[in-house]
Amino acid sequence: MTMNPFDSTLQRSFPTIMVPTREPVAGMTTAGERLLVASNGVFIEIFRPWIRLIRRISSYAVSTAIPYGVVEEVSELLCGRVPPELIGAFAEQARAACPNETGGWIVWNPGTKAFRLVPVVVLSHDSASLRYDRPQLPDDEVLVVDCHSHGCFAAGFSTTDDQDDRFDVKFAVVLGRCHTRSMDVALRLCAKGIFERSHNIPVSWLDAVGEANDVAAT
Repeated sequence: MTMNPFDSTLQRSFPTIMVPTREPVAGMTTAGERLLVASNGVFIEIFRPWIRLIRRISSYAVSTAIPYGVVEEVSELLCGRVPPELIGAFAEQARAACPNETGGWIVWNPGTKAFRLVPVVVLSHDSASLRYDRPQLPDDEVLVVDCHSHGCFAAGFSTTDDQDDRFDVKFAVVLGRCHTRSMDVALRLCAKGIFERSHNIPVSWLDAVGEANDVAAT
């Protein structure tokens, strides 16, 4: 049976791999996603120049014997440490915009290994909302951290954030209470609808936010 061209293209762009039992599955080498069907569930593998992830997205409802190998979840941060001074620079931007919200992207160049903070084009913002155009990046840069602020409100992730982030692969950072000396930070990994909230914010990031608060107070 010949598959129609549309479905054939979709399956080539998002293939499904049956995990072998006697050898490992070779990791992806080009950006994209694929499904891994294993004896311990169905997993999604995501590869970007800056990160490689494997996460289980489904378990079996019945104990049918699945004649495939086992998969473990993987997290490989290929870009290295995000410079805390860029988090500090965004904290200064967030404080300057308060009580309104603002946003920015931290992007990475795989060739030069350099990070930079890119401002977003704000279409409208107030104390409880932000609308912006996504920055148009050069072909040799990729999004790593999507930053936005909550003005005078606490840091956190709303249902609107969930909708905005469900197709992306990135870290998302929110800064809240931007009018105070104790600005707070929320962090999560977003990976194609998977949201993993981190309660261990890097100490260097917290120090950078604190330093931005100290600069603003002088």
